[in-house]
Amino acid sequence: MPRAKGGSKTRQRRKKVLKRAKGYFGGRRKLYRTAAETVLRAGAFAYRGRKQKKRRARALWIIRVNAACRQVGLSYSVSDPPAFAKLAEKVAAQRG
Repeated sequence: MPRAKGGSKTRQRRKKVLKRAKGYFGGRRKLYRTAAETVLRAGAFAYRGRKQKKRRARALWIIRVNAACRQVGLSYSVSDPPAFAKLAEKVAAQRG
């Protein structure tokens, strides 16, 4: 009895990796082993990048809120709940 090598599944898996490697240069796009390494590494960078994107956005929000507070003569202080409550009331009043 011949050995079943799982040809169709192997082909599907390889095609999936090579499809993800589209746009890479040379062997990184055409050779399965190199493409698989590159795709795996790209996935790790993408995962890390999504976290960094959130970090940068949060830092930008804090800078913007602080700048807006300073324009109206307030200090953006998280450790001062009464001041923050006043600021929140002011914003709520402006919204309607």
